[in-house]
Amino acid sequence: MTKPRVLISDKMDPNAARIFTERGCDVDVKTGLSPDELAAIIGEYDGLAIRSATKVTPAILDAATNLKVIGRAGIGVDNVDIPYASSKGVVVMNTPFGNSITTAEHAIALMFALARQLPEADASTQAGKWEKNRFMGVEVTGKTLGLIGAGNIGSIVASRALGLKMKVVAYDPFLTPERAVEIGIEKVDLETLLERADFITLHTPLTDETRNILSRERLAKAKKGVRIVNCARGGLIDEAALKELLDSGHIGGAALDVFVEEPAKQSPLFGTPNFICTPHLGASTTEAQVNVALQVAEQMADFLLNGGVTNALNMPSLSAEEAPRLRPYMALAEKLGSLIGQLAHGNLPKISIETEGAAAGLNQKPIVGAVLAGLMRRYSQSVNMVNAPFLARERGIEVREIRNEREGVYHTLVRVTVATSQGDRSVAGSLFGGGSGGAPRLVEIFGIGVEADLEGHMLYIVNEDAPGFIGRIGTLLGEAGINIGTFHLGRRQAAGEAVLLLSVDQPIPEAVIARAAGLEGVKTVKALAF
Repeated sequence: MTKPRVLISDKMDPNAARIFTERGCDVDVKTGLSPDELAAIIGEYDGLAIRSATKVTPAILDAATNLKVIGRAGIGVDNVDIPYASSKGVVVMNTPFGNSITTAEHAIALMFALARQLPEADASTQAGKWEKNRFMGVEVTGKTLGLIGAGNIGSIVASRALGLKMKVVAYDPFLTPERAVEIGIEKVDLETLLERADFITLHTPLTDETRNILSRERLAKAKKGVRIVNCARGGLIDEAALKELLDSGHIGGAALDVFVEEPAKQSPLFGTPNFICTPHLGASTTEAQVNVALQVAEQMADFLLNGGVTNALNMPSLSAEEAPRLRPYMALAEKLGSLIGQLAHGNLPKISIETEGAAAGLNQKPIVGAVLAGLMRRYSQSVNMVNAPFLARERGIEVREIRNEREGVYHTLVRVTVATSQGDRSVAGSLFGGGSGGAPRLVEIFGIGVEADLEGHMLYIVNEDAPGFIGRIGTLLGEAGINIGTFHLGRRQAAGEAVLLLSVDQPIPEAVIARAAGLEGVKTVKALAF
């Protein structure tokens, strides 16, 4: 087996390269590449490990003909075109927990710096002044901290703030009431947060929904004298409005570690009283940089070598421990999706993926992704589990998951049903010989029981169940020089409708398909490929 090749294109802790090598990957470290230089070599690599400097644009992704995974050592992925990476079938991972404590601590540090005017007091004192009465700060004890975003980093900030005897309220649409109680904070709407908060810290990604979440209008509604800290992403705050409201005194202070444009060499905020800034230092501690480098290397190596998916932003997570157990099911699911995609006609507005028995107890997302990967190959051959759900969404296909933990005829079963203009059509399969480690096999097609391996080139025929038909199809294929590998039969009832699945050693020419369709009693003929 050829070793996966990984390129580290940004400076990161050297332990990352060591981990890739120890895990069985070939790794090159080439930092400071121009976009043209990166595009010229990226086609040689299976994995790309980056920090914030490398910009993964559509042009880079078009050149990355072998790329399977991009790993960002850190949280923010603004420098990666994730939708385009998804369309190319490239997994995008980050390391959201490696620098969480570091970023949360920086937010708390900036809050203290604002509360006690530390940078200005330091500059004044070092200039030989002793302006003790000029710098009148405020205590944080008893004050209300408003969190915009109460996820991983936000919850750590909340924990620290509660330890400082602050009251904490949070605005986060994804925060459940139960989680709010668990971490000891109060969930509120944004208007209430603005009315009540003495300090505001932001801990949310930059999306279309969060861009300028602290707009001019909302900043004006905030409690007079509020102090604002942003260690998350530039673009969450209207910087021009922030400058005006700092000058007017409505906002008591602001501390930014991030800006709309970075590096921020110029800003109207620079030099404003009660304004503090740092050069995107949220994740800049020795511990954090080591942590994210180690994590991204472990995650990428797991994916490239074992199929494990951790902290992916565009496909379901799949642990390295789960991957071996799920791999046979994913193979079965992909074959079922491919089968129904080749047999169903017209638009497919709905698809349901049902698991039964042992399969129902597994992580469903990879199984669903594999079904969609097989199905969507009817539209494009460059489909995998990463881009299949996006392609399905683009085509307006509604996807439904169903679990049925009770065993039926089979110990484990996966059933795929699509809605067509002729009604629902379903296929089902199981694993034979060794449970979850067994071989994928079809067990039912459009309501007819038939056991078959879905491999290579196959011929699917629906015919009237009548004597002599098997001999006629065998003779036809023999005369065409096509060798039959396996022969699988199923029927609803004697003398009723029958299904024949033949595996053959080579692709079947259209002329042979046409001759088979002309045989007496034949209703449908279709060449299949797996």
